[in-house]
Amino acid sequence: MASVQDIKRRVRSVQNTRKITRAMELVAAAKLRRAQTRIEAMRPYAERMQELTAGVARASTSLRGLPLLQRRDVRKAAILPLTGDRGLAGAFNAQILREAFAIERRLREESVEPRWVVAGKKGASTLRFRRYEVSQAWTGFSDSPRYADAQAIAHYVAELYAEQEVDRVVVIYNHFESALTQRVVAQEVLPIPESLLEGEDDHSQALLGDFIYEPEPEQILERLLPVYVETELYRALLESAASEQGARMTAMRNASKNAGELIDSLTLQMNRARQAEITQEILEVVAGADALTA
Repeated sequence: MASVQDIKRRVRSVQNTRKITRAMELVAAAKLRRAQTRIEAMRPYAERMQELTAGVARASTSLRGLPLLQRRDVRKAAILPLTGDRGLAGAFNAQILREAFAIERRLREESVEPRWVVAGKKGASTLRFRRYEVSQAWTGFSDSPRYADAQAIAHYVAELYAEQEVDRVVVIYNHFESALTQRVVAQEVLPIPESLLEGEDDHSQALLGDFIYEPEPEQILERLLPVYVETELYRALLESAASEQGARMTAMRNASKNAGELIDSLTLQMNRARQAEITQEILEVVAGADALTA
């Protein structure tokens, strides 16, 4: 059995760890509130952008001259996982990468060559550790992404698609539902989904009507499509940021709870060890007294 002093040192160590996890939980909770506010404000804008794109596309007489709308046989596909820059967030990063590797296997089974682009230090380091070639990595903004960050990613993948270096772009991210629940989503951002352009969703019906476009709808759509891609990626980044803070807050709360249970268990062991030492000392005193009176 460990000595009382050894157990005391372990208790102090676990108590210090619990202070850290509690502080990280509070920081994550504060960041989560800000991230949740941002994504709730962003969602209506993104939905309106989808409606606007669908309305202009239906008014266009021809969509053949727009590179981001050209659908072709898929021979190369870009996989874009949105991970975090830091760990200690439970399964947040692991489930994104697990889905990304599953998509890669499916693409290879279909004889499609995958190309890796990644956001977040955790995703980039994991891919490089597994000796994957990473075409481009963006880091340093997973906690609080800006629209400029989404623009940089969108510009890069749109250029890849327009120059026919890839025939499909799939982004994988955690969709924020609550602090306890994050759902992995794999979304094809390029080419632009046909369902969006055909206006099959209920929201796009709001733009049905007689409109006069100036300049021509094709010209408007040419400028609108890159903005649509930027908006979708910005929403994905905000969803990912909120999900990361929610996962980290939950993970740190569980860590604090486990630390408390471990402290209780160690305290019980320490009391038993102290009682055993006291009992042993009493027996030694009694044995010494008996020896003197014998």
